[in-house]
Amino acid sequence: MSDKNYILTVRNLSFRYGSEKEFIFQNIDLNISQGSVVAITGKSGEGKTTLCYLLSGIIPRVYKGEIKGEIGLFGGNLSKMTAESISSKLGIVLQDPETQLFMPVVEDELAFAPENFCLSREEIGDRISSSLKSLGMEKFRHHETATLSGGQKQLAAIAAVLSMNPQILIFDEITAQLDKNGKQVVRDTITSLKRENKTIIMVEHDLSSLDLADEVYHIQNKTLIRSK
Repeated sequence: MSDKNYILTVRNLSFRYGSEKEFIFQNIDLNISQGSVVAITGKSGEGKTTLCYLLSGIIPRVYKGEIKGEIGLFGGNLSKMTAESISSKLGIVLQDPETQLFMPVVEDELAFAPENFCLSREEIGDRISSSLKSLGMEKFRHHETATLSGGQKQLAAIAAVLSMNPQILIFDEITAQLDKNGKQVVRDTITSLKRENKTIIMVEHDLSSLDLADEVYHIQNKTLIRSK
C-alpha cells in the first residue's frame, strides 16, 4: 500500500538528543489512516513523548537532536512544513498542562490559535463554546486559568486544541492528572472525535484505555512493535 493511503507516515525514523550518545529509537516505521485511533505504549524513558514531539514538529523546532528518516503529513514532508501549516492539521496535548496554558483566562486560551488563523469572531465564539461543552467545561469559560485544578487545566488544554479543529490529535498521557470522571470525559471525547473521522494518537501508561484503539504499538528496545 502506498503512502497516499495514509495521512501520517514514519519511515526509518531514528532520533537522539544532541547531548546523548545513544539513539532513543532506531528505524521506526508507522502508517496512520484517517479516522483511526492509535495507541502507543511503553515504559518510562523508552521515547513515547519524544515520538510525540517528532510527529508534531516540536522536535526539532523546540528540542534539538539528530534525526534520521522521514515523517510525512498529508503527503507533505513534515520537516519542510511551517509551524503554522502543521498546527492547522495537527494538534498535541501534553501530559503537563502547565506547559501549554499561557493566557490568563480560559476563553482567551481557546481563542488564541483561532485568532491567529484569522477566523471570524462568530466562528471563534462557536468553536470555544463547542470545545468547552464537549468537555463539560462551560462554566469555566471566564475563569482564570491559574485558579483551575490540575485536572481542570488539563481539560482546558484539550479544549484549546479542539478549538483549532485539527484532523489529527496527539494525546500524550493526558489522563495522568484526571480523576475517574475526568478520564471518562476524555474517553467520551475520543469516541466522539472518532465518529467525526478525526485521527487520534494516544500515548498511554494506563492500559485500561487501550480498548478505544484500533491499533496498539509498543516501544521497546529502541523499536516500535505492533501488538494489536
